[in-house]
Formats: sequence, C-alpha cells, structure tokens
Amino acid sequence: MKLNELSPNAGSTHSRHRVGRGVGSGKGKTGGRGVKGQKARSGVALNGFEGGQMPIYMRLPKRGFTARSSKTHAWVNLGRLTKAIEAGKLKANDITEETLVASGVVRRTKDGVRLLAKGDAPKNAKITVTGASKAAIEAVEKAGGSVTVTGAAAAEKAE
Repeated sequence: MKLNELSPNAGSTHSRHRVGRGVGSGKGKTGGRGVKGQKARSGVALNGFEGGQMPIYMRLPKRGFTARSSKTHAWVNLGRLTKAIEAGKLKANDITEETLVASGVVRRTKDGVRLLAKGDAPKNAKITVTGASKAAIEAVEKAGGSVTVTGAAAAEKAE
C-alpha cells in the first residue's frame, strides 16, 4: 500500500450539498430555510436561544455576590518598603500613604493602603497606613520601628 493509493472508506464522505441552485435540485428557492422571518435572513445567530426551552445559562444556579460595603485596599509588603528606602525613594522616619504614592511604591491608594508582612522589615521605620496585618506590625516593631493604623479596624479596637 502506498500513500497515493489511500482513499476513505466507502460511504464515509459526502459531497457538499449546494443549496439554492434551482427548484429541481430539491434545495432550491428558499434553500432549506423555510419562508421569511429572522432565521431565513443571512447573518443570524441567536446565541443562547434553545428553541423555547429554558436556556442553560438560566437553568444553572447563580453563585456568590459582591458586597457593596467591601473595601479594596492597595497592599504593600515590608520587603518592598525596605527596597524603596535603600534606593532612596522613601525616608524611613516618615512613611505615609501620600509618600508611598509619591515615591511610586503604590500606584493609587484606592480605599487605603494595607501593610503585609512578606520580606524583611525596614529598620527604625515610622509607618502610618489604613491597615496592617498582625505579623507586619510585629515585624516592624521587632526591627525598632512603629506602625500607626488609621483605618476602621483601628477605630473598632479603640472602642
């Protein structure tokens, strides 16, 4: 057997049915589309329509929600602060949300800046942010600095 002798099995392939080529062809005139209406026209794609059956996107249950009161904080890791201080972009004795944006460490504050504990803490840093993780606060205080939290969590603890 050679490549040029290969052929598909008998009956496994069909020639394309050319519609709209005269009434005698059996698929002439309307070309199998019926008469008039939206689906008789060209360029119709009724996405999600299942012939009157309830579509699958409506049959499946919807999950979850977005709370209107949720906050999105810009977050910054301790390692990132340390690098910025070493590069001379920040002063360790005065780190606030405004100085973080001005130095390019954070692009925008959104609903505030939250301090996270990944990386080495900067030495003797005074940091004022909206929120901070417990591990981040401990790491900064261990390195001789202080963290002031101004957000809602701080207000709840004060009460």
